Parts: sequence; structure tokens; C-alpha cells
Amino acid sequence: MKKALLIAAALAVTTSASAAGKLEIFSWWSGDEGPALEALIKIYKAKYPSVTVDNATVSGGAGTNAKAVLKTRMLGGTPPDSFQAHAGQELIGTWVVANRMEDLSSLFKSEGFDKVFPKDLIKLISTNGKIWSVPVNVHRSNVMWYNPAKLKAWGVTVPKTWPEFIKTCSTLKAKGVAAPLVVGENWTQQHLWESVMIGTLGAQGWENLWSGKMKFTDPKVVGAFTTFGKVMDCANKDASGLSWQQASDRIIDGTSAFNVMGDWAAGYFTTTKKLAPNTGFGWAAAPGTTKTFVMLADSFGLPKGAKDRAEAVNWLKVLGSKAGQDAFNPLKGSIAARTDSDLSKYNTYSKSAAADWKSNKIVGSLVHGAVAPESFTSAFGAVIDQFVASKNSAGAAAAAQQLAVRAGISK
Repeated sequence: MKKALLIAAALAVTTSASAAGKLEIFSWWSGDEGPALEALIKIYKAKYPSVTVDNATVSGGAGTNAKAVLKTRMLGGTPPDSFQAHAGQELIGTWVVANRMEDLSSLFKSEGFDKVFPKDLIKLISTNGKIWSVPVNVHRSNVMWYNPAKLKAWGVTVPKTWPEFIKTCSTLKAKGVAAPLVVGENWTQQHLWESVMIGTLGAQGWENLWSGKMKFTDPKVVGAFTTFGKVMDCANKDASGLSWQQASDRIIDGTSAFNVMGDWAAGYFTTTKKLAPNTGFGWAAAPGTTKTFVMLADSFGLPKGAKDRAEAVNWLKVLGSKAGQDAFNPLKGSIAARTDSDLSKYNTYSKSAAADWKSNKIVGSLVHGAVAPESFTSAFGAVIDQFVASKNSAGAAAAAQQLAVRAGISK
């Protein structure tokens, strides 16, 4: 009898602990991005009021500091319950290949995510027929920003191809615009490079580059490097000293005509600079990339050995839900990964991006972790630096091919 009572008491404690529950969310969303994450946590707490949520953030641009802490924890056998990573190869090429993540295919089926996330997106977050993360948002990489009033004053229109862009730059230089294109520090130049490459190779060519079907030493890729060099000839000489915000400022003040940057720039223009879309700033797909949406996304996965697995699965359900995505993204400045979001909650730019997200060909960003593992992306910046200094297309292509072989992208 005494033994039975002890077992019953133990079961009661276990049930109570399970009901109370805990959840540790690991991310780099702090400061300006904190309210968007809090909106998700608020929905989670409303659905699971007995769960204590530990919002474990490690601040630092693009997750640099967070990734270092995460590596220590994952390799040490104490993973967070769920953690933020850029959707695609940043997660797959690091933690999935190391057999540290759970397959989320059954969750996608049970929650209907496979019906509301575009097929191209699901392909980016999958490998070997398995799905590895739940994207909570989508940013667009291939956007060219400009000042509508200044283009009108200069008498030029938005170029639709890179050769046309180069001609427009010559026209602007003749009108006294010293740097028709503004770029910033190294990663913004890599960001520009991917738009030039996609605008030259096409969406399928870009995908072939990362699947190993096309080598970086292919004449088409070498030619795209040459085009990138001509585009960079249109740029400011003090690029290395500028942040992306400072580069964006030169569009607003009319120092430069064009800037290729992700659509967090729209948030900067509207929120920080208080500019109205279509009048204070304008946008178009980067030259040659009309009907292509170059995406990056923040997503969360489920590590093997998560201490609070059931709570983490419920967190992933909230992340992928319509309510969760429409609470998070208007605050974050991104759009929902789902195609059924409530567009009344979004601004003019975001509505246009959401329409393109539904209808365009979707490919992944290199510089923002979607198409290549970190072993490639962390070393590629040096290739771009050297190319900008030397303009040696064949040399840059050969160096990139060596990185691709080392990273297992190409043979």
C-alpha cells in the first residue's frame, strides 16, 4: 500500500511538472526587433498559460554572437528547446548534417504548413525528403531602391537589366552624379553580387550553381563577375566605411541614384526616416530579376535532446500559424512566409512584396544563409574584397570554385 502511494505521488509530481512546463527560446532578436518576438510569445502564453517562457536572446548583428554561444551548447549536449537560424543551408549545412536536428515533416503535414508555404520555400528548408525548420518570416534580398523625385530631375528611368544599368550610370555621371550606385561594407557588396549574378544567370542558373550542376569557373559565371566589376565601377569609393543605413541615406539625400539592399531598408525608410512609400522612396526588383524573389527567412528548428520537447513543438506550431505570422511580421518589417496572410495589417511596400511572394519564382540568398553552408559564406567575403580590388574575374571565379569544393557544394 505504501509503495502504491509513493508511485501515485511520483506520477502526480510528473504530471504537474509536465502541465506547468518550461520553454527556452534562443535567438538574436533584441532591441528594435524585440517587440516582434514578444508578440509571438504573447500568443504562445495565451495558448499555453502554464508554461514559463525563457526568452534567451544573445544580441549582435545577423546572429554572429548567438551562433557562437549556440555552437558551444549544441556540442556540449545542452541544446536550447528551439533556436533561431536563417532558413536553408545555414541550419542544414551545420546542424542537420551533424545529426543534431529532428525532422519536422510530420508537423508540416499535421498543421497544414505544406499547403500554405510555397513549394520553392519548402525545397530550400528540406534535404533528403525531410523538412528541418519552420520559417516565421520572409525578407526579399533583390530590391533596388531609389528616390523618385531625383530620378525625374535627372531624366532617367529605373533600369531593367544590368547592361541597361551600366548605361544609366554613364548618363548620370555625365550629369555630375559622381557615384550613381551606393554600396556599403563588404557584406553589402556580397549582397549586390548575388543580385548581379541572378540577374545575369537567371534563377535556374543560380540554383544550378548551388546544386553543383554549374561550376563557378563556367564562362557564364566568369562573365557575370565581369558585369559585377562594371557595376562596382559605378559605386562610391568610400564603401568599406559605410553601414547599410548610411548607404541608404545617400539615396534619400540624392547623393546617389541607386542602392541594392534587402527590404529591411523599407522599414528604415518608413519607420526611422518617416518617408512615404512611392514618394519618399521607390523600389523595383534588381535589374534582370523581375519575377524572381530572392528570399531569406528566419526560422526555428527542433534540436535532438531538447529538454522541453512538447513545449518546443507547440512553439513551432505558433510560429507557423497565420495568427503568429501576422502578429510578428508587421512589427519586424518582413512579410509572412505563409501565402494566406492578412494583408490589411501590412504597409504599401509589404503588400507589393507579398503579392510577388505568391507569384514569383523563389530562390535563396547566399549572403543571408539560404543556399550555402557557413563554411562557404564565411570565406566568400575575402573573394569579393580581392575581386573589387583587382577586377580579375577568372581569378575570383577560380577562388569561389575552390571554396565550393571544400564546402561540398561542387566537385
